[in-house]
Amino acid sequence: MTSDPNEMTLIASKGTLDWAYPPFILASTGIAMGKEVTVFCTFYGLNLLLKDLSHLRISPQGNPDMPMKMPFGPKWFQSIDFGPKIPNIIWNIPGFELFATKMMKKTFQNNGMATIEELRSICVEMGVKFIACEMTMGMFGFSRDEFIEGIEFAGAATYLDVAQKSSQDLFI
Repeated sequence: MTSDPNEMTLIASKGTLDWAYPPFILASTGIAMGKEVTVFCTFYGLNLLLKDLSHLRISPQGNPDMPMKMPFGPKWFQSIDFGPKIPNIIWNIPGFELFATKMMKKTFQNNGMATIEELRSICVEMGVKFIACEMTMGMFGFSRDEFIEGIEFAGAATYLDVAQKSSQDLFI
């Protein structure tokens, strides 16, 4: 079987706020370029298809090289990269993950970036096909009514059938 240069698939396996952006940006860009785009959401990537995204957080503990510039204050203060100056142990202190999430959301807002909800809505409106992994749903105890409208529920075999025809397959 030959691949179709106009088909693209992504596997979204991460469910933190910062890892929610890449699949939605790539999917919306691909579909804007005229590609048929399918995103298979599995494991923590299922979080991206839930109706309520308010629980998404930044995980600085898992991103030790994450730049941490303040999204407020004078320009000289905003230009300091606090990331390398903060020992990883600090991120274990209660409240610091919420602080990092708040700062990242403010940074997104200051730079005119769309929210995850907006990006996801754009993808759905433009025709990106989303597949929620049924095996992972069962493993984590999710029910179909927790997810947004207009998505497909299927397993890895369905994704592999789609990916076999695709010319671009990305794992995020």
